[in-house]
Amino acid sequence: MMHEISDFTQGSILKKLVRFMMPIFGALVLQAAYGAVDLLVVGRFGTTSGLSAVSTGSQVLNLVTFAVAQLAMGITVLVARYLGEKRPEQIGSVIGGSAVVFAAISAVLFLVMVPFARPISVLMQAPAEAVGLTAVYVRICGGGIFFIVAYNLLSAIFRGLGDSRSPLIFVAVACVVNIIGDLVLVAGLHMDAAGAAIATVFAQAVSVVFAVFLLRKRKLPFRLTRRDFRLNAQCRRFLGIGTPLALQEILTQLSFLALCAFVNRLGLEASSGYGVACKLVNFAMLVPSALMQSMASFVAQNVGAGNEKRAKRALFTGIGVGVAVGCVVFAGILLKGDALTGLFTTDEPVIRNGFEYLKGFAPETIVTAILFSMIGYFNGHDKTLWVMIQGLIQTLLVRLPLAYSMSIQPNASLRNIGLSAPAATIFGIVLNTVFLVLWSRRAQREGSPRPREAGCRQRARRSSSALTVREK
Repeated sequence: MMHEISDFTQGSILKKLVRFMMPIFGALVLQAAYGAVDLLVVGRFGTTSGLSAVSTGSQVLNLVTFAVAQLAMGITVLVARYLGEKRPEQIGSVIGGSAVVFAAISAVLFLVMVPFARPISVLMQAPAEAVGLTAVYVRICGGGIFFIVAYNLLSAIFRGLGDSRSPLIFVAVACVVNIIGDLVLVAGLHMDAAGAAIATVFAQAVSVVFAVFLLRKRKLPFRLTRRDFRLNAQCRRFLGIGTPLALQEILTQLSFLALCAFVNRLGLEASSGYGVACKLVNFAMLVPSALMQSMASFVAQNVGAGNEKRAKRALFTGIGVGVAVGCVVFAGILLKGDALTGLFTTDEPVIRNGFEYLKGFAPETIVTAILFSMIGYFNGHDKTLWVMIQGLIQTLLVRLPLAYSMSIQPNASLRNIGLSAPAATIFGIVLNTVFLVLWSRRAQREGSPRPREAGCRQRARRSSSALTVREK
């Protein structure tokens, strides 16, 4: 299985980036299918209240899942960096330390989501008819949060190793289990939102068991011992990279939760329509998300090898790929958005509301490809503090104020509320472009070594250290 650990420091950038990105994209498609299947089955075989509950509850779950995934990005970057620096012996302590940290995070999330499920649902301003079902959905997902956290940790490890195929395999297994669970519990036993939550948690548990089995069977370029499973120096390193990303993601998801609350004030049909639209939005954002994750690993390896020029070429290659795909998705949403929302429900007002939101959101499919490629590039350089700062600025100055102002208009329109996302993203592109230019100029003024020289110096330092150890 060693061939699955990719070397991104040589060969065609486009070919290697796309080849690495496609399994990540496939895994993200299947992950998005989790929520989409839940919503589709509940929409067809459950109640309108259950549909609203899954919509609102999944927003809460997304907050947790995406924040954990961004925190785990620190592990991906660190593992890829050690591979690029030819120091795989450091990876064992990274994985062991991360297992301890993420187990503690799971315990905290459990203690928050299970006892406080109903207050969380009320805070989300779930429609009165759906508060009880929303609380049940959140409580069940909170009970299985260990598996959700563990899946994201294992995915980060595999991708840091340059292996994007294995996560695709075990999430495919989980997706099949989730579909079967939804059909049995919701369509068959009529358990509504509770059945959808149980199916999701059980599917994640199967996914984690399969991933651990696969990891144990692999021939890895490092050793993992019991002594690695403790808080160590590597914990500080990956937390230093991942924490700003997690904080930024939490705020971004909180803005979407606030947006969900704004929409919930418009009534049950608007809430359900927005929930359906969000599932379609999740699919529309898959290519930019895959680009961001791929870019971080690709850039981190090249930075570790001292090949900065190749890392920057990868950035522009990724932007080109993302914009091309984004234009196709943009056209599809505008032309067939009503047909897509109609896949989830037969309720005409819900279909109409969902399509209205998609019309406003549509430009996001193009501009996010640019923004996420830039973020992946900065993540690969450990510039995660800046990623957090620009995310805070976007959210606090553009997305939330614009969405709120649109929601309180006398004739509030979901289309206008949807426009808040692309407006914030365009603002973020401007911010990141300015930062990239200033950062590049500063590096030139400081006379940073050329990529090849940097790589030689790194290898020389490692050789010198090795000689010193032998002499001792």
